[in-house]
Amino acid sequence: MIEDGAQVVARVVRGGVTESVHRGHAVVLAPDGSELLRRGDPDGAFLPRSALKPVQAVAMLRSGLDLDGELLALACASHSGEPDHLAGVRRVLAGVGLDEADLDNTPALPLDADAATAWVLAGNKPTPLTQNCSGKHAAMLATCVAAGWDRAGYRDPDHPLQRAVRAAVAALTGDGVPAHVTVDGCGAPLFSCTPAGLARAFARIATAPEGTPEQRVATAVRTHPWWVGGTGRFPTRLIEAVPGLVAKDGAEGVFAAALPGGGALAVKIADGSPRPLPAVVTTLLGTLGVSGLADVGHVPVLGHGEAVGEVEAAL
Repeated sequence: MIEDGAQVVARVVRGGVTESVHRGHAVVLAPDGSELLRRGDPDGAFLPRSALKPVQAVAMLRSGLDLDGELLALACASHSGEPDHLAGVRRVLAGVGLDEADLDNTPALPLDADAATAWVLAGNKPTPLTQNCSGKHAAMLATCVAAGWDRAGYRDPDHPLQRAVRAAVAALTGDGVPAHVTVDGCGAPLFSCTPAGLARAFARIATAPEGTPEQRVATAVRTHPWWVGGTGRFPTRLIEAVPGLVAKDGAEGVFAAALPGGGALAVKIADGSPRPLPAVVTTLLGTLGVSGLADVGHVPVLGHGEAVGEVEAAL
């Protein structure tokens, strides 16, 4: 899917010259679910990476997870590993009688450069706690405790937890049973969907009735954007700038978002680069009537440390 039919969605312009381009797949859905815009092949199967985390969180709430507010936002996060993020992960685990030794995600340093430097200078090594998916994994363990499932093997695609996630992906995306199952960077199972299906899932989460698991996830993400990303991160800045927005990025150039009225979008950059996402996503939001995002979407191209161009959406 990635190479088939990908179209130019962004240009890198330096000194008035197009230096390079990014191709990809994109879709914008109107509140009634009809397509307002499509580029490439948004109906092809792809790997949504961490953009799937709000859907995974819905599955966990349906299975008995008892989280809301900032800790539920952390369950949806690819967090920066700043001190409060790490403290939040510990709080999720402590709430069910566990600690960071129970985490089984891939060890890594914090995403935030300052946090990573401080962690290393304190004599620490990469750990599961400081890896950006530790909030999701803590929530997965808490879900197992709540549901009475064995914590051992919670990353196995056939574990009851992951079967619940698979069912939520199928239902919320409308794509049916995922065509592909593999392993994400953090070690958890990764289920495929389509960009159009991912947009549909975000629209369903963003418009869900009060009291549903979907609405609880939407409220957590909208209310606590810093916990979803971190200081200065694009998803955090975008959610802060657009009232009611539910949004999440994923590795390899994936992004999805939905407005409270139901308009939604999903993007996959074919070369995997996150560089064009701010320009592309803010432009796609413009087709849904969202304005005033020039600063959030601005990605400068630098020459000797000074802006000599920018990344421009080509939509």
